[in-house]
Amino acid sequence: MHMRTKKWAKPELAACPYFTDEAERYRGHWREQFPADAPLYVELGCGKGVSTAAMTRDTPDVNFVVMDITCNVLGDTRRNIAAAYGESPVHNVMIARYDISYIEKVFAPEDRVERIYINFCNPWTKRPKYAKRRLTHPRQLMQYREFLVDGGEIWFKTDDVPLFTESLPYFEACGFEMRYLTSDLHASGFAPNYVSEHEMKFTALGVPIKFVIMRKKPGPVELDPIRWVMPGAFAKLRCAGEEEEKQGA
Repeated sequence: MHMRTKKWAKPELAACPYFTDEAERYRGHWREQFPADAPLYVELGCGKGVSTAAMTRDTPDVNFVVMDITCNVLGDTRRNIAAAYGESPVHNVMIARYDISYIEKVFAPEDRVERIYINFCNPWTKRPKYAKRRLTHPRQLMQYREFLVDGGEIWFKTDDVPLFTESLPYFEACGFEMRYLTSDLHASGFAPNYVSEHEMKFTALGVPIKFVIMRKKPGPVELDPIRWVMPGAFAKLRCAGEEEEKQGA
């Protein structure tokens, strides 16, 4: 979906002391950008930052790097964070504009990221061949492993059933173990749960929110994310979808 250009976004972000449009320059040095030495969490695809603002405000003893690809959305992120903090200084957040597909150029093992949030990312379900663009695909997960500490976690939320179901074997193949799983987050009683704009929308429509916490297991993982194929029944479904796509072309 195309987002309209917000002329005010770039000037406001340029004047923001906790925004960067040069994320690669901080690779290996993210912890040094915060006044306090604290756990480092990363949110990939923060959107307008409705849940981000509440989460970062309520967790002052954690440092956050929150990312998205366009200034048009990050302008709203900045405004929401500023509103949430009010007169208090924003000391534990950095907003970064970047294409998450190339995240390995932004974070290094030295950054020691302890948690990654992936909330309501593009499911890429219309065409099977587009699955590799998912933020949970092995192409991405193997990049995350490089800078996520052993025992570090990925918290993943979505409304999309195919994305959620197919992401579980992605995680397993890439050396992650399940710590928590629910197919209906709001009915589960899990807390704290910071609700995003997308989450509000789908919950109002009666769509259950799927949620999983995956923990990185120590040790190397021998996997080529480019050649990796979905196991078992998932692979058959993918092949069937690709065949239908060829016939319809």
